[in-house]
Amino acid sequence: MQIVHKFRIPAILCAFAVLLCELIAHPIANMGICDDGAYIPMAQKLAATGHVVYNGWAAPLLLWQLYLAAAFIKLFGFSFTTVRMSTILTAMVTAFLLQRILVRSTITERNATIATLALVLSPLYLLLSATFMSDIFGLFAVVICLYGCLRALQSSTDNSTIAWLCFAVVTNALFGTSRQNSWLGILVMVPSALWLLRAQRRVFIAGAVATLAGVFFILACLHWLNHQPYLMPEHLLVHDFKVRPTAIRLIGAFLDMPLLLLPILALFFPQIRKSKTILIAIFSVLCLGYLLLALYPTSLSASFPLEPTLGGWVDASGVFSGIARKGDPPAFLHTGIRVLLTIASFTGLLCFTTTLLDSTKKPLQDDRPRSQAPWKVLGVLLAPFTLVYILLLVPRAGSSGIYDRYLPTLLVVALLCLVRLYQDRIRPELGAAGAALVAIMALYGMACTHNTFALYRARLAIASELHAAGIDDTSVDSGWEYNIGVELQHANHINNASLILPANAYTPTPPPPAGACEMWMYDPVPHIHPLYAVAFNPNVCYGLAAFSPVHFSRWPFRTPGTLYVVRTLPAKQ
Repeated sequence: MQIVHKFRIPAILCAFAVLLCELIAHPIANMGICDDGAYIPMAQKLAATGHVVYNGWAAPLLLWQLYLAAAFIKLFGFSFTTVRMSTILTAMVTAFLLQRILVRSTITERNATIATLALVLSPLYLLLSATFMSDIFGLFAVVICLYGCLRALQSSTDNSTIAWLCFAVVTNALFGTSRQNSWLGILVMVPSALWLLRAQRRVFIAGAVATLAGVFFILACLHWLNHQPYLMPEHLLVHDFKVRPTAIRLIGAFLDMPLLLLPILALFFPQIRKSKTILIAIFSVLCLGYLLLALYPTSLSASFPLEPTLGGWVDASGVFSGIARKGDPPAFLHTGIRVLLTIASFTGLLCFTTTLLDSTKKPLQDDRPRSQAPWKVLGVLLAPFTLVYILLLVPRAGSSGIYDRYLPTLLVVALLCLVRLYQDRIRPELGAAGAALVAIMALYGMACTHNTFALYRARLAIASELHAAGIDDTSVDSGWEYNIGVELQHANHINNASLILPANAYTPTPPPPAGACEMWMYDPVPHIHPLYAVAFNPNVCYGLAAFSPVHFSRWPFRTPGTLYVVRTLPAKQ
């Protein structure tokens, strides 16, 4: 037992479970996936020149993740997979820390391990961990700050407390340079910890000085960032703010969270027998009303999708296939399954609410040591941070929209609260059912990750087929991520209309030829003038071109997906 405690075997297993699932899924594709198609060339340039150079696409700082990726490139040579290895490593360390955070929140070692696996083996986490997006790096900055704050609150001496507070500030400052909202650790979480430690005068003063130093570091980074050319600016205030679409997007985000944590939330289902009739009636009406709006073919149905509601990374297709696509990929989650998942999400919320409102239920008595982190402490530490994080999502939801990849930070908070409530109010252990549900979610996550990268490898195979026929990349609409990579081979930046520095960075792109098939993100890539496009449907645009279709693997189905090359211009008469 002492060896297990010393080496943190359960936390290490959580970390290596992420690696194992990624290896099984085989996430290899030598092209950009979503935004990392613009980020990876930045890491390549940093490794070659030693300078961070933005290219018209990045809004996050990206700094520490670029330096980590550059180190990987120096060690292993450049490839898209080499760069993405840095994200997988960060995802593994995050899984390790998350398990330790749950244990320090008075969750048993077994429960903490199951709960950690429920999140880190979910399709959202596995997919993001296999890319060079900033989401996992930003989550790591928050998680390590939370770990430092918990250690500070649970330290027995002033010196140890001060050391852990400084650890929280320094790590959040440095690792927050990947994604600016991660600095909420310094701006909100550490001050919340200081409030809890305010009775210890020496600790409070030292912690306040460290926090103030962290704030100055943030301001210096933002000052530097604002003077960088080809940076895509990010605005907190939205000029054309619309309440209705914003509310719908936020509801979608809220409803995706119970789905992504369903292996834990489903354990609350037996509590439905304790629910009050009025509560069951309210949730039943909400669920049936939502299903009616989602299934009935009206203009509202698109605003009330079935689970997964937000999509983007985890949607009905089971692949991340870009925001705009010609035709639709084959369904992974059919309508009946999506209806069941939607009902399960509403039921889980009902049962969780019932457990939360059951004030007559006393905490379970067991032989575990009592809490070093009572609910009040966790509430003060996490509630302000969560509230501010959600408030920062509002302008994003009101402008360009929000996606499920913005949720992992909130999922960490929700996971901690769910498992702690279950352990305190229902049963001391999550049991075999929890482990089985986590395994099912892991299979789902591996399938989504595998299918996504298989799709991208198929897109590369089509590009190779077109190259062999003498057709240049600039004559093909291969999807916006691939197009961005092509544009960066011909220009030093994406032609983004929001660029401020340098003054003449953006030049309006001439309109496409009359009758041309619509190309999403045509303006940012002026070097591309497509004669052909890659599509899921051979009948879109002006029909199938004289090239062989390419198939891609779809787990767990025998029928593969298929990509086609279609013509974007009408045939000459």
